[in-house]
Amino acid sequence: MPHATAPPATGHRPRWWTELPLIAVVYALYSVGRLLVRGDVSTAVDHGLAILRLEQALYLNAEHPLNRLFTSTPSIGIPADFAYASLHYVVTPAVLVWIFRRRSAAYRAARVWLMNSTLLGLVGFTLMPTCPPRLLDASHGFVDTMAQYSAYGWWGEGASAPRGLSGMTNQYAAMPSLHVGWSLWCGILLWRHGRHPLIRAAGIAYPLITTIVVMGTANHYFLDAVAGAAVMGLGALLVKPVIRFADGVKARLAGVLPDSLLGGLPGDRKRGGASTAAAAIPATVPPDVATVSSDVSAGCKTSTGERIPGQRTTSADPPGTAVGGAAARDAADADASDDAPAAAR
Repeated sequence: MPHATAPPATGHRPRWWTELPLIAVVYALYSVGRLLVRGDVSTAVDHGLAILRLEQALYLNAEHPLNRLFTSTPSIGIPADFAYASLHYVVTPAVLVWIFRRRSAAYRAARVWLMNSTLLGLVGFTLMPTCPPRLLDASHGFVDTMAQYSAYGWWGEGASAPRGLSGMTNQYAAMPSLHVGWSLWCGILLWRHGRHPLIRAAGIAYPLITTIVVMGTANHYFLDAVAGAAVMGLGALLVKPVIRFADGVKARLAGVLPDSLLGGLPGDRKRGGASTAAAAIPATVPPDVATVSSDVSAGCKTSTGERIPGQRTTSADPPGTAVGGAAARDAADADASDDAPAAAR
C-alpha cells in the first residue's frame, strides 16, 4: 500500500505537541467505544461458531494445531502470551514515533491510515460482536493459554487485561483482529521506510508472528486475521480523501478564526499588506523597462541623457543594476559628463 504512506504534495513538519493530544483523543474514543459496544453474549457466541463453521467449510483449521502446540509446550506458549499482551501496545507506538522522527514526510499519511483503520475496526466490533475461540465451550477443542499461563504474567482470565481488570475490556471484540491489523501497518512501514536489512526483515516477520500468536493463544480465528488485514486495506484507501477533507476544513477555519487561534497564516499574508507590496517590487529591471522609461521621459520633457529621480534604468544598463539605486545614479552622472569615454556617452 505505497500510496498510504506517500509524502503529501504540500504540508509542514508535524509537531509533537499537536500530534500527541490528537492521538490520545482518538485512542481514548476507541477504548471507550470498544467498551460501550459490548454485544449480547449469546449473539457473540453465535457469531464465533458461525466463523468456525465457515472455516471448516473452507478447509481452514490453523487454530486447533497451533493452540495444541502452545498449550503443550510452555516454552512456546508463555512467550506467545507475553507477545500477545504487550507488543500490540509497544511496537505500534514505537513505529509511529520512528516515522515521526525519521520519516516526517510520510508521517501524516501513516497516522491517518492507522486512525482510519482503528475506527473501522470499532465499527466491526459494533456490528459483529464475536466470541473468541478461547471462550467457546471446551467441547470445541480450544484452551485459553492466557489463563493456563497466567501465573507467569500480569494478566488473568480477561485476555491481556491485568488481573482484576477484566471488566475494563471487551472480550468479544474479536472481529476484526486489530492485533493483526496494527502489526501489518507496522510491517509495511518498516519495509517501505527501513534502510537496514534487519529492519525490513522485521517488517515481514512481525505481522506473520502476530498472526500465529493470536491463533495459537486462541484469541482469534484465522478469518479474524483476514478481516484485520482487510480493514487496514480499506483504511489505506481512505487516506487521501480524509486528508483532503481535513485540509478543506482547515482552509475554511482559516477564513473565520483569527490568526491568534490558528497560529498565523503562512507566507506574507500573516505579516500584512505592506510586506506583500514590498515583496512585489523586483530587485532587477524587468524586460519592458525601456518602454516605460521612454514614456516617462517623453511625458516629463526631460533632455537627452537626463533622468528623473527614482527612474528605472534602461535595458542597456548592466544586468543586476538596482532600480533607483546608487548604481543607476552613477551611470547617469557618467552619461552627462564630458570627460566620460565615448562608450559611456
